[in-house]
Amino acid sequence: MTLKYYNQPHITVEEQIQLLKSEGLSFENESRAKHLLNHISMFRLKSYLKPFRQHNSRCFKSGATFEQAYTLYKFDSEFRKMVCSELEKIEVSIRTQLSLTMAGDAGIFWFADVANFRDANRHTSLLRNLKDELHRSDDDAIIQFRSTYANPFPPTWMTFEVSSFGTLSMIYHWLRAGHARRHVANFYGVSDSVLESWLHSIVYVRNICAHHSRLWNRRLSINAIVPRRTRLPFVSIPSDTKKVYYVLSIILYLLQTINPNNTFVTRFKSLLDKYPSVDVTAMGFPQNWQDEPLWSTQS
Repeated sequence: MTLKYYNQPHITVEEQIQLLKSEGLSFENESRAKHLLNHISMFRLKSYLKPFRQHNSRCFKSGATFEQAYTLYKFDSEFRKMVCSELEKIEVSIRTQLSLTMAGDAGIFWFADVANFRDANRHTSLLRNLKDELHRSDDDAIIQFRSTYANPFPPTWMTFEVSSFGTLSMIYHWLRAGHARRHVANFYGVSDSVLESWLHSIVYVRNICAHHSRLWNRRLSINAIVPRRTRLPFVSIPSDTKKVYYVLSIILYLLQTINPNNTFVTRFKSLLDKYPSVDVTAMGFPQNWQDEPLWSTQS
């Protein structure tokens, strides 16, 4: 198959507005729309305009406005920030548990020992990532350690404080199966295979948030596995586990251990009240989601 070359011309903001108008989109305040399009690219806004287009058509639904799409954009921005703040708590907790458990089981430099991992080549790659992250760090403790000691790495609790969530997830993924790996997972009330899959999924979501990409109605390319059992309340498995609802439920499940008094559900419901036009079914939420024990623990 011969690929063709992309050759669409650049169009100005004024031309973008005229194009949207020709496709049936209305503007309540064209001057404000022009201002917004000078600061938010049309490419970024395209996915927020899509729900207002007719099925399989470039034309917009009757009554669709630019302002409706921008409202979705604002909702998604606030939603991502809310999710990101909870992922930070999970990341810090996983770092701590992995460090505490493995240090007690295999010593304070356990991550540098290939015997603790299933694949020597992967281990070499992980150590390279850790070295790069340590080299980039300007943390006072890291700088002091490197100027004082000859060890190639600081101890686990120090090294893991500057490692990325992605590196952390891959370290857990490639850990040799054993008591320590199971112990970390059991701390959160799931099996080690479930925790491995869940970490992979939430790292992916964190990267979406970090790049300010659309999250609210996204169909995720990484599918977190369904647990056979959990120690704490979880949810009835939805029909589509690649929708945001399922990964939000995973985040909420982990928060039951990490921050039992969290207010995520309350804040999420308040966000929906602020943006009543948002369709939660597009996020994968089932009709009875508020009756699920995991989602009904907060008023």
